[in-house]
Amino acid sequence: MWAGYTPGMSSWPFRVGFGEDAHRLEAGRRLVLGGVDVPHAALGAVAHSDGDAVLHVVADALLSGLALGDIGGYFPDTAEQWRGMDSRVIVERALALVRERGWVPVNVAVVVTLDRPKLGPLRAEIARSVAALLSLPPGDVGVSFKTSEGLAPLHVQTRATVLLARLLARVEAAPGVGGE
Repeated sequence: MWAGYTPGMSSWPFRVGFGEDAHRLEAGRRLVLGGVDVPHAALGAVAHSDGDAVLHVVADALLSGLALGDIGGYFPDTAEQWRGMDSRVIVERALALVRERGWVPVNVAVVVTLDRPKLGPLRAEIARSVAALLSLPPGDVGVSFKTSEGLAPLHVQTRATVLLARLLARVEAAPGVGGE
């Protein structure tokens, strides 16, 4: 065993979370990825919420990093109150759960698989949007794009990995310690 590790005690200062999502696409719907409306998208996501597959995987990755389940447990697609909701609310809730337990995200990597439209011009905007939600510098959010090579032209698929770090509790100095 490694020094400082106690089996079953979650003593590691880092955790990794993973999320995966896919949505069918159809005409007449909007396509939102990472909180950014995708212009010139002929097809949009079919979903109970706004269908933002990037934010869904970021939230799932946050939750899975601390074994807190997935977004379906917090925002079931059978509940009318969540119909059409902005997926930023989902990320905000997942982030609050992570922070309540003394953890913060330090890095996020997202992969989007979509045949059309090409998303390269939106990379920086999507990274900035996700970073702002997580209180991270945009350089700590990697966003990459792939196509399905025509194998699945009617869907968007996303994956995300999040690195979480445990916050250290602030220790107050005892009287007479530290120059008092």
